Amino acid sequence: MATAFQSTGYPASSGAAPGTAMPGAGRAEFGNGAGTALSMKWSALHDASAVVCALAGLAPENRKAEVRNFPAIMRDTGGWRYDEARRGVDDLAAIMEPGLSALLAVHARGVSAVPAALALWQEFLAARAALLELVPPLGIKRRA
Repeated sequence: MATAFQSTGYPASSGAAPGTAMPGAGRAEFGNGAGTALSMKWSALHDASAVVCALAGLAPENRKAEVRNFPAIMRDTGGWRYDEARRGVDDLAAIMEPGLSALLAVHARGVSAVPAALALWQEFLAARAALLELVPPLGIKRRA
């Protein structure tokens, strides 16, 4: 019986024994919000932002608890805030992906990416700050 990978021309097996990890394979850690698409995208955005920081010549950011916990807070809050958070994270990813690709292309050519990286970093910070505004004020009940 053919699998979807076989029908697309990809090998069905990597050659590794069943149940063993491929060489170099690891498991990313996404914290308390593991398993949710929002937390994985949020984490990936911050990984990308760390590369932007490096290309801008900035020190890596120390992420505050409010930033790290944002996906879990939004998931627990639910409702319109969660919906807006999901859309906002998708929008931020839509900005970061081509921006980072362009920065890496410029860097690969040996050209300084610092001015463009600083601009993308500022855009990331502004968009993230807007998303963090979705965290409900104290006293607002979260979904149980």
